[in-house]
Amino acid sequence: MKETRHARTGRDRKAHLSADAERLVAAALGLSNSGSRLEDRYWDAQLAQRIERLLDTGHPQSIHDALDRLNQTDGEAYGALIEAVETAAESVVVEHEGARWDVLLVAAPVVAWTRFRIPSGPIPPDAVLALSAHWQAHVLARDVRFRMAPFLYSVDQLPRDFGELRRLTRKLGTAAVAPPAAAPRLDLKSLPEAAEMLADGRFLVAAIAAPQDAPLFRWQQPDSSEHASRVACLEHWIAQARSSIEALLPGCGFECLLPDAFHINLREADRRVRPYAIKAAVHFLTHALDLEPEGIKATVAAFGDDRVDEYRIGLSVGDDEDVAQGVVWPLLGAESETDDPSPLDRIRETLREAGVTEMRTWAELTEPEYCEDCGVPLYPNHVGEVVHAEMPEDAEPEGTHFH
Repeated sequence: MKETRHARTGRDRKAHLSADAERLVAAALGLSNSGSRLEDRYWDAQLAQRIERLLDTGHPQSIHDALDRLNQTDGEAYGALIEAVETAAESVVVEHEGARWDVLLVAAPVVAWTRFRIPSGPIPPDAVLALSAHWQAHVLARDVRFRMAPFLYSVDQLPRDFGELRRLTRKLGTAAVAPPAAAPRLDLKSLPEAAEMLADGRFLVAAIAAPQDAPLFRWQQPDSSEHASRVACLEHWIAQARSSIEALLPGCGFECLLPDAFHINLREADRRVRPYAIKAAVHFLTHALDLEPEGIKATVAAFGDDRVDEYRIGLSVGDDEDVAQGVVWPLLGAESETDDPSPLDRIRETLREAGVTEMRTWAELTEPEYCEDCGVPLYPNHVGEVVHAEMPEDAEPEGTHFH
């Protein structure tokens, strides 16, 4: 089953569920305990029918309640339900001129890092045309139609609600199968500002549409002359699209990920950004404070209520008890502190690669704390306190506060 995109968080268990929520829980439990593909298809259909109705009618609360219940009681069934909800949000069937088209919302993530600001926002029309052409030529199967949103999204600007995401999928998908003049109406001006981060994901978002049950991607093509592996598709995408993406991200280093389905790529971007966030924070401090990485001390602590949900890394200068920069390393999906290599091992290795040689670790699990004024996480220091990350007053003027 698919893992959840976000770091795991505990929720209060609701005493009574609606009839829709109860049926979703029952179907998810049935799917997680199924013993055959035939039975899987039955439960999949039950889930899809109910979830799509709830999302299309604007009544997603039963879905959230069912997810909350299963998050507390059955991890495998929770995975089955979240997969079904994500599928309903990122895929629809569109009819056009008597034909049925399978539509999938896709994303091409870029993991970017900088000492300044990572751009987001509208994409110039010529760049949209160039990126669309590369996407179509190097990633998509023959006869697949395509429509890209003309916007470089940060994670803060992507739809956060499953119903809103399904509406975006349908809008872009309808525009993909319709004549080229049928541009989708997207409300891009009211999107929030992107959070200021030293390393973060940026996303090109599009809908692809194929005749029902036909291949969507080149790696699905049965014809050997048109087939390309995922690795080959990624290599071609990087080679051809990089110059267009580079123009959208001035002053940034970045890594392109393989364009693929929306939710799987959000998770992959979350996973890939974590080591870059540590390296970018160290790089920022060395330039803003004119010091070597060896002059930075790292303190790492596990945070969560009854299990580790994330690690927070506080970076201090010398023997200063203040934290100059902080980084959050969330655990995603089924990840845990007992993995091999463990998250702590990976954090330690990343710090070492960045040149930080001194790392201290808190032994106990700590309840997450946030700044009461601005809501950002508080970070551990080497004397056992959680504090706000604040740059020293003598930092260079270019040193912006990032959390």
